Amino acid sequence: MLLRLSSLSSSLQEPFHYTRLGSPPGLPQTSLTKRLPSACDALSSKRVRAAVGGLLGALILFFFFVVTRAADLDLHALRSITRIPSRPPETIAGTDWTRFAYSQYVTSTAYLCNAVMIFEALHRFNSKADRVMMFPDDWPVFGDEAHADMAVNEMLLQKARDWYRVKLVPVRIQKLESDDSGSTTWADSFTKLLAFEQTQYDRVLGLDSDATLLQHMDELFLTPSAPIAMPRAYWLNPDDRTLSSQVVLLEPSIFQLDRILRKMESKAPNEYDMDIVNHLYRDNALVLPHRRYDLLSGEFKSADHSRYLGNDLEAWNGEKIINETHYVHFSDWPLPKPWIQPPEGMMEKKSPRCEMAVDRVVSCRDRALWSWLYHDFAARRKSICNMDLEPTPPGFEWDGQKKSKRDMDKPRDGRAP
Repeated sequence: MLLRLSSLSSSLQEPFHYTRLGSPPGLPQTSLTKRLPSACDALSSKRVRAAVGGLLGALILFFFFVVTRAADLDLHALRSITRIPSRPPETIAGTDWTRFAYSQYVTSTAYLCNAVMIFEALHRFNSKADRVMMFPDDWPVFGDEAHADMAVNEMLLQKARDWYRVKLVPVRIQKLESDDSGSTTWADSFTKLLAFEQTQYDRVLGLDSDATLLQHMDELFLTPSAPIAMPRAYWLNPDDRTLSSQVVLLEPSIFQLDRILRKMESKAPNEYDMDIVNHLYRDNALVLPHRRYDLLSGEFKSADHSRYLGNDLEAWNGEKIINETHYVHFSDWPLPKPWIQPPEGMMEKKSPRCEMAVDRVVSCRDRALWSWLYHDFAARRKSICNMDLEPTPPGFEWDGQKKSKRDMDKPRDGRAP
């Protein structure tokens, strides 16, 4: 140390003296009086060459990062425009997708078409999980002497099976003795919970079919294990912590099915599947994020989006929401469901309003996105099911004061129909 300090002091007194890089400590210094080191001298040093090489390597890495990052951003922008379907998650190597299934239940021709449209979307998005459709076992199909009005059902069931690899499961739909209302609403809505009987699967994802699927939802099958997983009904009072039965991820279990059956026996006349699952699982269900996985179409008409966004600081961007969303449930009371032709002028009057943007330019983007959801549904219904929109039922008043069938039910206690 003393020798190095002495050398440093000597160097300070003689500014043109230097120690050649790479010389072992203790060797006498080489004097180059009145002359600075040349570039050749500097490059002849191993340390200088190493430093220059490192600098060049860093510049190459920096250039590579900038180029690849720009490419990533371009791909992200392309995805947002062209809606490239998401791929199944790769987080678990060798996932056996036959252990999982999407489930649909149908009780009428209209809902059968809806279900086939859901399965067509899963097929188009390259979903890897199985697909199961439950239908009434008293439908005369597949070679039986079918009634004329059942021919469409047979055609759609066969198309689901042959085109979209759907496994068809006939089920018996029974009314409760305690339900003397004469309505089939409960029987229809309860059928989805029969997915608990599909014990050949580890997990089953049930989706309401009065909806549009914009991406597959395969990643939900890999969420932590729980008897049932559901999103919150974000459009209701958040203090009630109500679960939405529009998206139900369950682990098939005869024990859990028995719990539901027992609860059904004591249900109130105005209780439905959503009420039952909330009574049983409100405090112990795995909560799925509603954002991305359970968007109401009516959200595009809302003036306050904080409940859906999950905060009151984020600015609403309808195009961004559509691009990130997997599942949109149609709920626009008093509009009828999307397979029913609304009265003339109703869509225009009940569509989202155009808003004045910050630059004082009128924006109708939310109206365009909302209208696209309905037009897209109608177009796919025609293409997949060869079915036009159903005519408006007699007696329906588009001011919402009167309705004639379940397909146009007003939300029960604030619930989305």
